[in-house]
Order: sequence, then C-alpha cells, then structure tokens
Amino acid sequence: MAARNLLLDAPPYVVEQTVIGLGRNLRTARLRRNLTIEQVAQKIGTGPRAVMDAEKGKLSTSVAVYAALLWTYDLLQPLSEVADPAQDSEGLTLDRLQGRERARAPKGLDNDF
Repeated sequence: MAARNLLLDAPPYVVEQTVIGLGRNLRTARLRRNLTIEQVAQKIGTGPRAVMDAEKGKLSTSVAVYAALLWTYDLLQPLSEVADPAQDSEGLTLDRLQGRERARAPKGLDNDF
C-alpha cells in the first residue's frame, strides 16, 4: 500500500489558503491578458488541466506549473526572492548564536576500487 501524503489530505490552513490565493491571482493575471486556458497551457507546454488545477489552487499541482505560469505573466521575479538566505532573519540570528553545523557527516575517501 502506498503511503498517504498527509500534506495533501490535511494541509496547514495557512498553506492551503496561500496556494488558493495564488491560484486566484494567476487566473486574474490570465484574464487581464485576455488569454485562454488552452493558450497558456500551450505556451508552458502542458495540458489545460494543469492550468485549471493551478488556478484552483490544488496542492498537488507541480511547483513547476506555478512557476511557468508566473513566467508567462512576467511575474516570476518575486519568486526568486522566496526563501532568500539573506532575508531569513530567524535563520541568520540562529546562525550567529550557535554557528553552522554540518547537515550531514563528512564522508571519507573510499579506497575500495
């Protein structure tokens, strides 16, 4: 039996609402540009269903579809600033307080050829 994706079944409310809002914004952007779902789907190289799902804010829609739609409407730039380490005030504070530790143990050279 395949593992269930709990994020899709019961996402945090704020996550769900944010993605739904993004979908509404993408729909508005498409309509303001007088584009059909089919035209947009063709431009990003996907089917109309993926565009419709993104506009509905479906969590299972690939981030690549959302990014491609933002690119289509010339709205992609702000996405490149999301999770920018230079803007992560909490992460920067924690880094200064405790210093960076390696995320995984270093692997030694393996002489087993």
